[in-house]
Amino acid sequence: MFPPFGQYRRGAAAALLLASLAVRAAVLVDFQVAQPPPLPQDAKQCTIQILQRTFGFSFGSPEIVEFTPPTDCGAPGSWAGISLNFTVTSNGTQFDRLGIFTFHNVEIWRTSTPEPTRGDGIIWTYLKDVTRYTPLFAKPGTFILQLDNLLETGLDGQYATTLHATFFASSARHPPAPKANEIIPVTTLANDTGNEASVPPVFSLNVTVPRNAVQIFAELYASGNGNEEFWYFNTANQFLSALPNGFTFGDGPFREVRMLVDGQVAGVAFPYAVIFTGGIVPTAWRPITSYGALDLPTYFVDLTPFVPVLTDGKPHNISIDVVSAESDHAINQNWFVSGNLQVVTDPSSKPTTGKITKYEASPFAVSKTTGSVGDNGDVNVTVSATRNIHIEAEITSGSGRTTHVVWSQNLQFSNTQNFLDDLNVQNIFQSASGSFLSTHNGVPSLVDTFSYPLNINLTNLVPDGSQFIANFDHSYERTSLPAPFILGSTIHERQLASGFFHIASTGNTGNGTNSNTFSYVDLAGNTYDREVTAVNNNITSDHQGGTLAPRSALALPKFSPQTPLVMAKPRLPGARKIGN
Repeated sequence: MFPPFGQYRRGAAAALLLASLAVRAAVLVDFQVAQPPPLPQDAKQCTIQILQRTFGFSFGSPEIVEFTPPTDCGAPGSWAGISLNFTVTSNGTQFDRLGIFTFHNVEIWRTSTPEPTRGDGIIWTYLKDVTRYTPLFAKPGTFILQLDNLLETGLDGQYATTLHATFFASSARHPPAPKANEIIPVTTLANDTGNEASVPPVFSLNVTVPRNAVQIFAELYASGNGNEEFWYFNTANQFLSALPNGFTFGDGPFREVRMLVDGQVAGVAFPYAVIFTGGIVPTAWRPITSYGALDLPTYFVDLTPFVPVLTDGKPHNISIDVVSAESDHAINQNWFVSGNLQVVTDPSSKPTTGKITKYEASPFAVSKTTGSVGDNGDVNVTVSATRNIHIEAEITSGSGRTTHVVWSQNLQFSNTQNFLDDLNVQNIFQSASGSFLSTHNGVPSLVDTFSYPLNINLTNLVPDGSQFIANFDHSYERTSLPAPFILGSTIHERQLASGFFHIASTGNTGNGTNSNTFSYVDLAGNTYDREVTAVNNNITSDHQGGTLAPRSALALPKFSPQTPLVMAKPRLPGARKIGN
């Protein structure tokens, strides 16, 4: 729970004294807490540079390169694993920017940039396991990085990027990684920019699936942008009139990402709320970013029950949209979405046959909105939702094997918003949880059990809102087996962060703390844990353990109070404009 508002007022003077003390004496090393890629470090490795680009004024100008798979670590596609190393430096003042990596028209990584500062600037490196995209890396193709950056008065930071790929050779000890036979993009199929689609309206694409497909696992990318960046702060339309114009956006806080096959709901996701590093209190996300900011989570659904429909040799419509709990299910502008279909085929070239034997999936989640408006102007609103999907099918491959598929999803959501003390205090208490299970002849083929609790307090310290504090309690609890050929894992991550920010014509200043408790274990027996805390840009404690932990801890720089930070203005819920 958050302390009473009075405690924030009493602590304001102390916070102001600290506001200008976060400074730099060396390059700031930013990072997101995450497990190192679980790849065989004792295998032969081949590393190639894919791209190098400084993104200055790059809006609408992505980096486009042609990729050729290496052959020094075995035949293309025979690798034990693949990782990407993305290293970026920046210096100046700039907003965070979204980055989209597209390969063969398939989105393979969605990231964002930490916000830089002047002086020695910042650097970060993120290692990402992309083994599940081996079918793409096994052949030449077009690789695109879209990182739209703007240079204008007050924003001069550029992002100097380098991307390397490392291929891990297979051997008797490290066999080739399991993989799909084919990956089909559900994207815009653009060849001159990132391939994500903006919704609303719904994004649809006609795709043709191999006639001998026997399993299809769909991966969904989705993140809120613009008026949907802080979707969890948006207020139910029923109570908008109780709040001042321009204070918040409508269409409520519930969001469901849906994938439809020929207009029928096939699977959904309740998304994790990624807070980008310029969000609310930028100084809370330095040097430790919010969880997911450098590697946004994705969501898998099993389309295998639709194989009898999709393998008729004809194009079929695959749609992705994002909907709310409002009566018209509308959302604001916008979300970026994309998808891919990871297809497993039968050795026989004969068509797969079968039929859907049970279909229980309503078009939308069941939702409820309640609330109250007090005589003192306090507004309290709760939006809740549940979603249940159950689909079964009988599938017979060209080889004659019959599979009984059972795909089910059960999800719950609740968001309570408090607007208190003449709107100077805003609280968010949100929970999203659920379980996905798909069995093929009784054997689990896709498992996803998750819980994403999020509590935020945002408190203004002065009437014009130019000085404020925020507290965050955010967790990512997830046990996931995305597909039989993708390594399953369990992640427990809790992030406690807080910060003060002061917006002024003489420069924006602030401070922040960030504490992370993280653990990872996968079905191959790899483990990793990390407990790390930062205060005003300083790492004050850091412990790493487990089989994936580095042999020696990374030495992070320390800082001393010399010069106030100069940072871009924070982005706030409802696109509120405050201060100068």
